[in-house]
Amino acid sequence: MPQLSVVVPVFNERDNIPPLLAEIAAALRGQVDYEVIYVDDDSTDDSRQVLAAQKAQHPELRVLHHVTRSGQSTAVWNGVRAAQSPWIATLDGDGQNDPADIPKLLAARADAAPAVRLFAGWRTTRRDSFNKRISSKIANAVRSRMLKDATPDTGCGLKLFEREVFLRLPYFDHMHRYLPALVKRAGFQSTSVPVGHRPRTAGTSKYGMLDRLWVGLADLRGVAWLMRRGKVTAVEEL
Repeated sequence: MPQLSVVVPVFNERDNIPPLLAEIAAALRGQVDYEVIYVDDDSTDDSRQVLAAQKAQHPELRVLHHVTRSGQSTAVWNGVRAAQSPWIATLDGDGQNDPADIPKLLAARADAAPAVRLFAGWRTTRRDSFNKRISSKIANAVRSRMLKDATPDTGCGLKLFEREVFLRLPYFDHMHRYLPALVKRAGFQSTSVPVGHRPRTAGTSKYGMLDRLWVGLADLRGVAWLMRRGKVTAVEEL
């Protein structure tokens, strides 16, 4: 059984797959027993074929394929369900997260209290367009005010969390953006770890500012309702 499962959702990222896999191997081989699970969200380019070819160079690689496009949260969910390790690291498939930061999250876990089950990457310096930076800043401010999750950056794809806790959380589309609040609702804690962020060098972003704004407002209302209705009770056996 691997000690760590790295889950990477992708949609039309064929040019980012080989370099990102090489960076994951450079960061983790010889440091921790790991597997990499790529979840292809029914890409319309040849991402699936590129992934199949990469198996020869990366024996740690497993590839899952959605037969219909289902979104990033579903890709992460299915990757976590298929994972063999009790701990999961996630990365965005566009190469903007640096796999060399995964050991930082593992080090933070080693020093954390037992109640901390989520270690969220915090992109202290964003390498995105102005529109993406400002929309994320607004979204983070509104989310923090409504959910009180004490997390400066929930949109970072680089995270480390316990598989069992994740699978207890309510599943819905876009849930990956609200993991700190959902983990808090489940009775656990999260902490933010400063990580790097890089410009996209290949491919194109799959969403725009207005897309995230309108979907995010609907999601916020739903997550706020879940937070209000959630209840965690300690149980003792006599």
